Amino acid sequence: MSVSSVAENLRRARRGVGVSGSGSGAPRPVRKSKRFTPRTWTLLAFALPSLVLLLLINLYPVIYAFIQSLHNGTLLDSGPFVGLKNYTDILTQASFWNAALFTLVFTIVGVFGSWIVGLALSLLLRTHIPANGLFKVLLLLPWIVPVVVSATSWNWLVATPQSPLPILFAHLGFGNVLFLADPTLAKIVVCVFKVWISFPFMMMMMSSALASVDTNVYEAAKVDGASNWQGFRFITMPMIARTTFVSWILMTIFCVNDFPTIFLLTGGGPVNATQSLVVLAYLTVFQNFQTGPGIAIAFVMTLVLVIISVVLYRQIRKVNVE
Repeated sequence: MSVSSVAENLRRARRGVGVSGSGSGAPRPVRKSKRFTPRTWTLLAFALPSLVLLLLINLYPVIYAFIQSLHNGTLLDSGPFVGLKNYTDILTQASFWNAALFTLVFTIVGVFGSWIVGLALSLLLRTHIPANGLFKVLLLLPWIVPVVVSATSWNWLVATPQSPLPILFAHLGFGNVLFLADPTLAKIVVCVFKVWISFPFMMMMMSSALASVDTNVYEAAKVDGASNWQGFRFITMPMIARTTFVSWILMTIFCVNDFPTIFLLTGGGPVNATQSLVVLAYLTVFQNFQTGPGIAIAFVMTLVLVIISVVLYRQIRKVNVE
């Protein structure tokens, strides 16, 4: 029996069909519609104050910010009403699209780079290696340490010609390499830094997903002659697919909204090479004092995040966990 046969048997079992049977399984019970009972109304009455408070804390600032995005004002004065002019203006600016392009690259590298490293480490930690628990704690340090400390450490490593990494590259014959002064190298450093501080989160997500996989499935696959790669491709990946999509959604949100990583490391430079949308929105509001366009950039980011989250969530619903 091949690995694909094992996977098909698992799919059939999940649908309620025996491994060797061909029936349609037990019929699903029909859910009856529940009417609101006095107990339900009582629970709603108790929850109502909290719901109202949450709406006031979260909904009111969003509505107020959207109104501000329709005005051409400053931090002190809302200014005249301009409608959607702020949105049309930012969408025709080269700085916005440059920041959008870097945000896209930064997000793709941050999501998939940290996922690949985290998945590889979680698979490695499932093996019997010496001091397994100590390695788990040490690998969590990049995520546990405050980003201010991490950014300061990386600045010390690469920022100046007297930093350790430029000195090492000079001794290797690469000349005077200025990592944060060259636009391309600065982008690479920022993306690598994001992967470095994010892979522990992905490692924890993947470790929890792998822990839920039944080891008997792998034993059955080995009996059928499956290789390690076939087991990983046809068993491990489908079994952890839901957790993988959830981690991608969360990391996408983290990357798009990541302000301190970029601002503390490069400040958006050099020559705006590492300026993401969130950094551009911050500089527009608090440096250029253009509240309307800055908030408009933030709402465009929010809309894009909602679309990406909906697409990935639909993939989660389509996943058939074997």
